[in-house]
Amino acid sequence: MYLSRWCRSAAFTKANSTIITRHASSQPRSRIHLPPPFPVIESCPLPTCACRPAPTNLDIDREHSLNGTMAVYAEQVLVSTGRDDWKSRIEEEDEADFVRELKGLLGRGGKFCDPYYNIALTNSSFSPTDPSSGTSAYLLPSFLYVPAIPTSKSSIENFVKAFLQPADLHNTLNVLSPEQKKLLTGDPSLQQQFLKVVDVDDILVLICGHNGRDRRCGIMGPLLRSEFEEKLRMKGITPPTGTPVQGPHDKMVHSARVGLISHIGGHKFAGNVIIYLPPSMKSNALAGTGIWYGRVSPEHVEGIVNETILGGKVISSMFRGGIKKGGELLRL
Repeated sequence: MYLSRWCRSAAFTKANSTIITRHASSQPRSRIHLPPPFPVIESCPLPTCACRPAPTNLDIDREHSLNGTMAVYAEQVLVSTGRDDWKSRIEEEDEADFVRELKGLLGRGGKFCDPYYNIALTNSSFSPTDPSSGTSAYLLPSFLYVPAIPTSKSSIENFVKAFLQPADLHNTLNVLSPEQKKLLTGDPSLQQQFLKVVDVDDILVLICGHNGRDRRCGIMGPLLRSEFEEKLRMKGITPPTGTPVQGPHDKMVHSARVGLISHIGGHKFAGNVIIYLPPSMKSNALAGTGIWYGRVSPEHVEGIVNETILGGKVISSMFRGGIKKGGELLRL
């Protein structure tokens, strides 16, 4: 679920029309193709050991280019639900007060709607720290874990202001009043209201397994989760115990959390996998980034573990896009 890109107001419409006019041109522009600012290999290496068989009865799009099919977003809010599947619209779940309120604030017509700062709101199978204390969520690619977000309206509004708004607005929003600008600008001082926020030091492997939305991901998700867990374990990368806690960031071998997530777009490209490599992986060229892959099958998992998670290389044939801290997008 992607929020903010659908919101509109008279001021935003005026700003958008200004952009269109400014960039309109009858003359084509030449483009200089520069190499991507990260290591790349063309295709995924063949597996060297046995892997689970891939389903053969899924309608997977294998024709269109994957590059650039990742939705544009500044931050992904990954909600810990402890469940493997959800209703097609995650806000319709019985215990989705946090998701519903957040969508209301950031979505179309919402109080904090900013068309230039898109937030991805996603459920995950990771267990919350303490459900009685509120919602637990990962913030990526900020690589933060917030263990307890109270579900009152005022607390969720403070959460948005503390973590999910930019320090500076897009320059086309200069047409807004000072009050409107302040409403859409973040206030990091509010972060102190949220206790025990920690830096994420684990590798995160997120696999769309949203069967309630599309059977292709519903079938591929659990299969890929088992494959990733096995192939990571073979490399000595094991799951951490419990939910994230603050710890040292100079480990030579990181632990990895592998989980299922809700809809991220592109079901026709199943399996869809997002890999977040923490900034503490200093020797990895992709440290501090999120890498999106599509058309992932079990036979690709060993190669992804070796080349991307351990080797810091993007596999271009499967690459949907990427993101760095601060919202900088990665493209081939």
